[in-house]
Amino acid sequence: MLIVLLSIPFALVGSVWLLWLLDHRLSTASWVGLIALAGLAVQTGVVMIVYIDNAYERRRRAGKVRDLNDIIWAHMEGTVIRVRPKLMTVGTMLIGLVPLLWATGSGADVMKRIAAPMVGGIFTSFLLELLVYPAVYEVWKWRSPRRSVAIDRGAATLEMQPEPGSAGTS
Repeated sequence: MLIVLLSIPFALVGSVWLLWLLDHRLSTASWVGLIALAGLAVQTGVVMIVYIDNAYERRRRAGKVRDLNDIIWAHMEGTVIRVRPKLMTVGTMLIGLVPLLWATGSGADVMKRIAAPMVGGIFTSFLLELLVYPAVYEVWKWRSPRRSVAIDRGAATLEMQPEPGSAGTS
């Protein structure tokens, strides 16, 4: 989905900000951190979209999606299910990476440049997944069901009409 691809530039924004704040220049180690961050951001974005989509589909199958508020409730349900696991993922990543930013031992200069883009990007990716994804997904679903509902109504109307020459017509 194109929505998942939004996670990469949004995560990169946080990476660039933290690299700038720490006065790090782009190096091979920074690129390694950026590549690792891109993979992590896409993976967690896919999981978030799957949960939001599953919640939406459950409500749609139950016949509870009639207007924008119903779509919002479905997405809130899917997002709320992922808040705690997302917080745990971000927390463990930060617990592992933030100490590297203040490391002073052997090889610390390389590890700082790997950790810096990841820490900044994890933070902005976290915000994206909890705030922006549901909103973008709501707009997308709000526009697409209108077409599918009209198509479904047309199909239901065709199904209700008896075929010419059948037993229902005289």
